[in-house]
This record gives sequence, C-alpha cells and structure tokens, in this order.
Amino acid sequence: MSEEENILGGIKMLEGTERQEALELLNTCLAHLAEGDGPTYKVINVISVTGQLVAGDLYRYTLELDNGKDTKQCSVKIWYRCWLKEDGINIKMKFVGEDEELDRTW
Repeated sequence: MSEEENILGGIKMLEGTERQEALELLNTCLAHLAEGDGPTYKVINVISVTGQLVAGDLYRYTLELDNGKDTKQCSVKIWYRCWLKEDGINIKMKFVGEDEELDRTW
C-alpha cells in the first residue's frame, strides 16, 4: 500500500472539490453561529483542512479568523452527520492562547 492511498477512517489533507466543500460547510456553520447573539467570524486565511470518515465526516481546520476587532489563529472541528434531522452538526472552536472552547450543536 502506498502512502498516497486513503486509509479507511484515516485523516487526510483535503484538496480540490473536497476542500471546497469543507470550506463551504465551514462558512455555513460560521453564518449559523452569527445568527442571533452568536459570535461573528470571517475567515481571513486557511492554513490547513483535513477530513476523516467517522460516524459522519469530521473536518479539522487551522485558520485565521477575524471577529471585527482582532485576527486570531483558531482550530475548528466540525462533525457533520447529514442523516440526522436534529443535532447533525457539531462545531468546536479554540483560539490559540485561550483556554475556552466554543462548542455548539444544531
């Protein structure tokens, strides 16, 4: 088996269409967070995007996000389970240098 072959359940760097779809999901999740009194973030720079097939899809992003005041590096995990009508998306966000982690499910 070559290193380039996908391992079932393994983490892989996303490229092309897969990366674009993962970024669209990220933007949809950020827009959902911004509704109501939630935090508002804008993606400034995408450092890396990985995907993993688990019970659904688990995406991990390393990004720079802008909250309107500061630009900070952030790790984001989105667990997407498309077959669930409720609680099918979980997002966790942790900024570098901060202890708190945002954890929301819808």
